[in-house]
Amino acid sequence: MGVSDTVRDGGRASVLAVDAGNSKTDVAVIAPDGQVVGAARGGGFRPPAVGVAKAVDDLAAVVRQAFAEAGIGSVDHVSACLANADFPVEEERLATALHARAWGTTVEVRNDTFAILRAGVAEPRGVAVVCGAGVNCVGMRPDGRTARFPALGRISGDWGGGWGLAEEAMWHAARAEDGRGGPTDLARALPAHFGLDSMDALIEALHLEHIPNARRHELTPVLFATATAGDPVARALVDRMAEEVVAMAAVALTRLDLLGEETPVLLGGGVLAARHPLLDARVREALAAAAPKAVPQVVTAAPVLGAALLGLDHVGALGAVHARVRAHYEGG
Repeated sequence: MGVSDTVRDGGRASVLAVDAGNSKTDVAVIAPDGQVVGAARGGGFRPPAVGVAKAVDDLAAVVRQAFAEAGIGSVDHVSACLANADFPVEEERLATALHARAWGTTVEVRNDTFAILRAGVAEPRGVAVVCGAGVNCVGMRPDGRTARFPALGRISGDWGGGWGLAEEAMWHAARAEDGRGGPTDLARALPAHFGLDSMDALIEALHLEHIPNARRHELTPVLFATATAGDPVARALVDRMAEEVVAMAAVALTRLDLLGEETPVLLGGGVLAARHPLLDARVREALAAAAPKAVPQVVTAAPVLGAALLGLDHVGALGAVHARVRAHYEGG
């Protein structure tokens, strides 16, 4: 990766872009001409688990790598899209912590879902629904108006996501096996995934941690496969996930007065990006009914691209600069 003339001659880079999710962190240094002159990857960003200070210390190690590659020590603006920045007060707290590191003259922190949204649109206008381990939705307009949800799980009214779907599948399968619920092929398929012959054996293995708790996420693809094979219970869970995705998108479009306008609705996160045929078809069908002018599309670009574009929006970069950064990440 070459270093731009602007940076090599001693100038400051324009933007430090940070996309820090629960599982990994990507950072990039963007020169004023739009060239990506430094990049690095690190682990997840989890302030609730380790504290803000430790989380930012870990992030700092990744930023140092990117700065070293770019040959600089600071930028004009830091655009950070961070997991666990679910409320404005959390964004402000994290922005203060990042500003204290003196990485840039100005700092803007957003929830990491905004990075996925901006990565998928030509201008800061649209709605994104992300369905990964959990589910979240944000929307934005060029005038700065945004729509968002707390996205804290059931306490904030959320349902689904990969983790939630796995739990629902387990619930139905357990009740099918012991007689409290109706029949479902999930009672056979879920334990079979781990080489077990019953839900009772699977429940015991999870409870005693013979199967690590983190492996529960592996049950979500099993749920989709069982639904595709025609199981009514599994199919109902997939349908409900689609309904939740569309409900969030429609509310965000309404809040931003975009329901009556042709507007991109970006679908991201592991569950939606996998394009499971049943889920994808149901989402598009339900979205067409709830928001006929919405234009759904799956986001495949790296979220750090969105963080970079948000930073370039902030500094008023020209369209050609945006296009160069996008071409870098999209292979154009």
